[in-house]
Formats: sequence, structure tokens, C-alpha cells
Amino acid sequence: MKFIVNCWNMIMNHERNPLSNIKDLNIRHMVMQVMAFMWSVVFAVLIADSFFVFGITALAHALFITALVVTVAVFKQARSNPGSFNFVKGYHSVGRARSATYRTVNGKLQKVALPQGDPGGEHE
Repeated sequence: MKFIVNCWNMIMNHERNPLSNIKDLNIRHMVMQVMAFMWSVVFAVLIADSFFVFGITALAHALFITALVVTVAVFKQARSNPGSFNFVKGYHSVGRARSATYRTVNGKLQKVALPQGDPGGEHE
């Protein structure tokens, strides 16, 4: 078991493999990403003997990585500037934005005036 862990770390741990000699962490990460892409191509072609399978797996990986990047960006924004997620002052849902809302009565759309001072919104 220890042999497997050591082999894994010698390849996948950027602090223990030969890429640790690259001082810039961004460049080291990029090199690891390029090699991961290369090995994905190799295994897709060897296992499935098809570039079609590679295309599907490459797209799935790209989608997954994009979702991770968006999630990290949202979390960083929430940490550094939580006020950026607040709605514009005075904003209300479109259906209640003009002092009235619409509802269906007996199958017909009917405009209903809101009380004076009603801020609107779904949950007020």
C-alpha cells in the first residue's frame, strides 16, 4: 500500500515530482494541466480506440472544470465583496414593479392594483 501511495505522490504531488523545480506555481499548474490533457487523449484512444469518445470525455471535463472555476469565482466574490450580490435599491420583480400585479381570474388575465406603499416582491 505504501508503494502505491509513494508512486502516486511521485507523479501527482506537485511538491514531490520533478515539477517542484519550477518555482512559479502557476506555470507548474499549467504544465500539470497540459499533461493531464495529454494523458486523457492517450487513454481515450487506447481504451475506446475512438476520437469520438475522447471528444465526449474532453467536453465533460471542460464542463466540470468550468463549473469549478465559476464556483470558486463566486465564493471569492462573496468573501471579498458580499454587497455585490445585493439587488439594486428599489428593485422588485417585474410582475409587481409598476404598482400592480396580474392574476388569472376565471381564465382571464386581470390587472390588480397594489395597496399604496406596497414594496412588491414575491415574499412580502
